[in-house]
Amino acid sequence: MSDTQRRTGSRRRFLRDAGAIAGASTLAAAGIPLVHAAGSDLIQVALIGCGGRGTGAAGEALSTKGGPMKLVAMADIFENRLKGSYDNLARGRGDKVDVPPERRFLGFDAYKKAMDCLKAGDVAIFATPPAFRWVHFKYAIEKGIHVFMEKPVTVDGPTTRKLLALADESVKKNLKVGVGLMCRHCRARYELIDRVREGMIGDIIAMRAYRMHGPVGYFASDPKPANMSEVVYQTQRFHSFLWSGGGCYSDFYIHNIDECCWVKGSWPVRAQATGGRHYRGRSVDQNFDNYSVEYTFGDGGKLFLYGRCMVDADEEFASYAHGSKGLAVISSAGHTPAHCRIYKGQNPAAADAVWKCKTPEPNPYQLEWDDLIEAIRQDKPYNEARRGAEASLVTSMGRMAAHTGRTITYEEILNSDHEFAPGVDTLTSDGPAPLTADANGKYPVPQPGLQRKREY
Repeated sequence: MSDTQRRTGSRRRFLRDAGAIAGASTLAAAGIPLVHAAGSDLIQVALIGCGGRGTGAAGEALSTKGGPMKLVAMADIFENRLKGSYDNLARGRGDKVDVPPERRFLGFDAYKKAMDCLKAGDVAIFATPPAFRWVHFKYAIEKGIHVFMEKPVTVDGPTTRKLLALADESVKKNLKVGVGLMCRHCRARYELIDRVREGMIGDIIAMRAYRMHGPVGYFASDPKPANMSEVVYQTQRFHSFLWSGGGCYSDFYIHNIDECCWVKGSWPVRAQATGGRHYRGRSVDQNFDNYSVEYTFGDGGKLFLYGRCMVDADEEFASYAHGSKGLAVISSAGHTPAHCRIYKGQNPAAADAVWKCKTPEPNPYQLEWDDLIEAIRQDKPYNEARRGAEASLVTSMGRMAAHTGRTITYEEILNSDHEFAPGVDTLTSDGPAPLTADANGKYPVPQPGLQRKREY
C-alpha cells in the first residue's frame, strides 16, 4: 500500500471511527436547528466545571477554525476556581470570552443556569467530576445542546446504564457529542493502528500498559477541614472518592486502557486484579496505592495494566502491544506526543525499528475539538457518548476486580446494582454527602475478599 493510499484510508477510518454514527439526520423530525454554516454562524459555549481540564477544553474550543466561537457562561461550585478560569481564558482572547458577572454561576444547580444561556445547537463543556455527567447530559439533551464531556463519563454500572440510554437519546436528536478520550484523535496512533491492522506486528499476543508515578491531583486526602461540608469536600477531591470520580483508577488509567482496547479492536470481557494500600499516614481517601490488572478479551488475548502512585518508586507511563512478528509502542512517556513506533522482534532496540510516526505530532487535545466543531458546522454524524461509557465501564471493571478480590465480567459490572451516589442529581452544598465518615473521620475503603459483592 502506498503512503497516499494509507493516508486516505487512515482519514476515512478516522471519520468513521472517531465517534461517527450511522443513520440519516433526524434534525427536521426533532425540530432543532443544529446546523451551523461554516464561517457564518456563531457557536456559543458554556463551561461547566472550571478546573484545569475545563479551562483547557474551553481554550481549545475557542481555538477551533471555520467559524466564530464565543464563551458566554461559566459554572462551578468553587468561586476561586471560576475566577481563576475566567481570568485565564479572558487573557488575550478578546471578544471570544464574553462572560460578565451575571453569567458566572455558583452552586450544584449552576449547570442549568449556564446552559440556559445557550440556544439549541450551541455547546456545553462538562468538566465536573464524572458523578455528575449523566445529570448534566440529560439537561443538555432536553435543550438540544451539543456536548463535550470529559472522561471518565461514568463510575459504576448503574450510571453507565443511564449514560448509555442518554447516548441513544442524543443520537436520535442528532446531537454531536465529544468525549475527552483524546488519544482516539491522535493521528500518530491512527497510523500505528493502520499498520497493526495490516499485520505488521502479526497477531497480537499480549498488551501492557503502565501508569506509575508519585501521587498527583487529589490522589490522597487528609481529613476534612472543619470549614467545609462533606459533600463539597468529596466533590472537590474527586480523585479520592469512588462516588465522585471513580478514584484514581478510573481517572488516571482510562486513557491507557482505552488506547489498548482500540488497538485490539474490542473491549475485554472480564478482569482479575490485585492491589493494596501502603504508607497512608493520615490519608482518608478510598484509593489503593498500586493496582495490577489482567484484562481478558473474548479471543483469550490479554492486557496487563500496572498502576502505582508511590513516592520514589520506579516510574513508567506507556502502552505496548506484542505481536507474533513484532512490538508496537502505542504511547510512551505520557499521552502526547505518543512517539508511536514498531520494532521487529520484542525488544525496542533502535536497530530493530521498522516504522516511526511523523513528527512533530499534532496536539490531540486540539484535534478532538477541531473534529467535534467540524461535525457541528457540517452536520456530520458524530457521537462518542456510547464509546465513552463503554470505556468508562471497562475501566470500572478492572477497579472492581481489584477492590473485591474477584474476577469481574463485563456483564456483571454493567448490571451491578451498586450505584455509588443514587441521589447525585439532588445534592446541595450544605446537604448530606453520598459517603459518610466514621467517628474518626475515616471513610470505608475496599476490602478484597472480605467485601466481595461491593467495592466498599
